[in-house]
Amino acid sequence: MPLYHNDDQAMLADSARGFMADEGAIARQLRHFRDIQCKDGFGHALWGQFAEMGFTGILVPEADGGLGMGHVEAGIVLEEIGRNLTPSPFLTSSVMAATALSAGGDELRGRYLPGLLDGSSVYAVAIDEGPKHRPERIKTRAERAGNGFKLSGTKAFVVQGASADMLVVAARTAGNDEDDAGITLFAVPRDASGLSLDSVRLVDSAMAAHVKLDNVQLDADAVIGEVDGGREVLNRMLSAGRIGAAAESVGVGMGAFDMTTTYLKQRKQFGKLIGEFQSLQHRAAHLYSELEIARAVVIKAQQLLDGGSDKADLMVSVAKAKAGQAAGLAVKEGVQMHGGIGMTDEYDIGLYMKRDRALAEFMGDQYYHAQRVAVLSGY
Repeated sequence: MPLYHNDDQAMLADSARGFMADEGAIARQLRHFRDIQCKDGFGHALWGQFAEMGFTGILVPEADGGLGMGHVEAGIVLEEIGRNLTPSPFLTSSVMAATALSAGGDELRGRYLPGLLDGSSVYAVAIDEGPKHRPERIKTRAERAGNGFKLSGTKAFVVQGASADMLVVAARTAGNDEDDAGITLFAVPRDASGLSLDSVRLVDSAMAAHVKLDNVQLDADAVIGEVDGGREVLNRMLSAGRIGAAAESVGVGMGAFDMTTTYLKQRKQFGKLIGEFQSLQHRAAHLYSELEIARAVVIKAQQLLDGGSDKADLMVSVAKAKAGQAAGLAVKEGVQMHGGIGMTDEYDIGLYMKRDRALAEFMGDQYYHAQRVAVLSGY
């Protein structure tokens, strides 16, 4: 398949680009909610507008009231979110939680998907249990109790956790901590007895939470998928989150690049525009090439995921690693080319660097995924 968008996808991109640049602009959203120390870190009114635009249901099947689109389309929205640093629960709710809920039964989907579609609900995913992304090791336990389960354990850095109406929790129902099998996913309501959260503000001003599950009692209908067979659903959710984060990273990189090239065309030194200096031209050209390569890799991974290819998992990790490298280069070059002003809060370029740092860690950094590529390739 060609590594560019078809006509329908291009129309979606135009719609998302205009909406994010206007309603999701940095001054209107990120700076506003950061400066008022908002406990959620995002605006619920904007989330409602996401729903009105149909964005919240991109990955929800048509049978459940969604648009029934794929990861390419979700990535289009995420790239524009990244370009404008728009704070929203789209990645955790409409991409990761929606992917997990698609494996749930009719009753579970009927309970949670309507709130996602109309923008009245926010969902989070609770997977990692330490400072780094290591989903291969899950210690949180779920023991059978009556006609349901009792969950005990902790989860770290659950993005949007304190704002969520429901958390998708990965817990172990059998085996040892590092076993591949024996994992079960649960839909845990925010008001469940024994569930407590400690909110933390991340470097990019987004909110996350450390979650404690202290004998949280759940009915059997809270199970997403099969008991002990949740690793497959978990892997699908992880792939969705990883390629989504990669798409957003490309947007962050392109937003930083656009801001930097605009500055190069305006700032003068020694009577000349600094964009006329050949050394800066070379650096800008190299950065543009890296970002375009990253975008192409991300689109390829999205297409493979949507097509159910057995190579999708490998390409998702390639995309996450490459997008992380390219975005990291973009924000560093952006700050440097802005000079001293780039280190101040007055200019937005520093906000791109902060968002890049948070995204780089989310669902695994470039080193985690480079190692994963090597393992999946037989090394």
